[in-house]
Amino acid sequence: MKKVRCPKCNTYTLFDETRYQPGQRLVFVCSECNKQFAIKAPTPDPSPEEEGSSAAESLPPRGEVWRGAVIVVENAFHYRQEIPLDMGDNVFGRYVHGTNINKPIETVDPSVDTRHCIIRVQRGKDGQLQYILRDAPSGTGTFYMNEILRDQDRIRLQDGSVITIGATTLILKLQDE
Repeated sequence: MKKVRCPKCNTYTLFDETRYQPGQRLVFVCSECNKQFAIKAPTPDPSPEEEGSSAAESLPPRGEVWRGAVIVVENAFHYRQEIPLDMGDNVFGRYVHGTNINKPIETVDPSVDTRHCIIRVQRGKDGQLQYILRDAPSGTGTFYMNEILRDQDRIRLQDGSVITIGATTLILKLQDE
């Protein structure tokens, strides 16, 4: 099953891609706003055997540091997501077309602001990567291990740290350097 998002209201529609020819034009009518939109049926992803690839090819290029990711846990509004972290400020919030953030979370949870929290990835004096959480500030607050952050709070995160924004839970997953 695949899902497509309505370009008007961001509602998702599920469809069985195996029932259509690759590249076939499909027309949908959004169940929420009645907007009609079209897509081309996706082409199937080649299997690793067909492509001749290995698991090592999914790793970052040599010399590039993988800095970890934030796992967005399944909630009542959306599916599990994994959002990779970059050096500098990683600004998290609800995806809305035109929002100027670099780590959007696809959810319709109204308690997640469009700019909710920031995780800064930087090198400490010892050369080790540091992950520092702060509220953006947001309307409903950012929680670290069930404690609400004040606007001036800066929390150093560790692997497995649990962050809650609205009804959505984020878990920091780090990769050894």
